[in-house]
Order: sequence, then structure tokens, then C-alpha cells
Amino acid sequence: MVNVDEFPNLALLCWNLAARTLDEREALALYERNWRHVDVESMPPHERALVDRLVREFGNGVLLV
Repeated sequence: MVNVDEFPNLALLCWNLAARTLDEREALALYERNWRHVDVESMPPHERALVDRLVREFGNGVLLV
């Protein structure tokens, strides 16, 4: 599970969700669907590491954006 509040960009993408934790596959899907709203240049290193790990584990090494 991913705690949404630990990742600033993900938290912004979840503005309309009551849940504050997401399944890892759901988190990757949310990033992919809304990547145009992600501020990649100011993304904290720990969030970039999360995205990289999710892409490796669930996206077959490809971020679909």
C-alpha cells in the first residue's frame, strides 16, 4: 500500500479521493492517467524512486504517459 500523503504529486492527484492509501497498482495507474499534472522537475527523490519502482514492478519497465 502507498500512503498518499507521503508523496506530494500523488497527493495532488488524489484531491478527490477520500482514501489516503492506495494499492500500488492503483497508484501507478493514477500517475499514468494524470502524468500531465505531475511536476517532474520538483518531484522529491523519494517520490521519483516510488514511481521508478512501480514502473519496474507493475509497468514492465514502461511508464505509459
